[in-house]
Amino acid sequence: MSTPASLQQPAEPAEAREAQLIELGMAFRRVFRALSRLRGRDTHLGGEELSHAQFELLIELSERGELSAGELASAARLTPATVTQMLDHLAACGHVERARSQTDRRVVVSRLTPQGSRKIEAKRASWQRRWQDALADVHVDELRAATRVLARLAAMVEGVPPGEA
Repeated sequence: MSTPASLQQPAEPAEAREAQLIELGMAFRRVFRALSRLRGRDTHLGGEELSHAQFELLIELSERGELSAGELASAARLTPATVTQMLDHLAACGHVERARSQTDRRVVVSRLTPQGSRKIEAKRASWQRRWQDALADVHVDELRAATRVLARLAAMVEGVPPGEA
């Protein structure tokens, strides 16, 4: 499928494109490293502080409702044993409650407590403010382009062939 002439981008010099691809790659690496450091800081938490991974579990429960440890492990791409440990901590802090499934009594499911919901909403509000501040001066066309680029990079990392994302 060809792009109409009115929507085609002007041809750019190969050197400029290559330089911009290198710059994009370096920016991507910086973001990836920052995310890795965020996860690394989780190992230094204590008491009732919650890790990024624990928040991810709370968000899954918030968005999908009650889930078993296996379902949460699959969604979070963690082992069931790791998720069970995390759920134990979240339950001890009062963020989740665990109970037998109403449909299959052999299965234990976890659900958010009102306290867990408040914790998520507070964290989301904080991140939303930071997100808005960080991107306040970025034009909507740039945001659309960034969204397309990030979607392509995610597909590349996931191993999705070009054009199938």
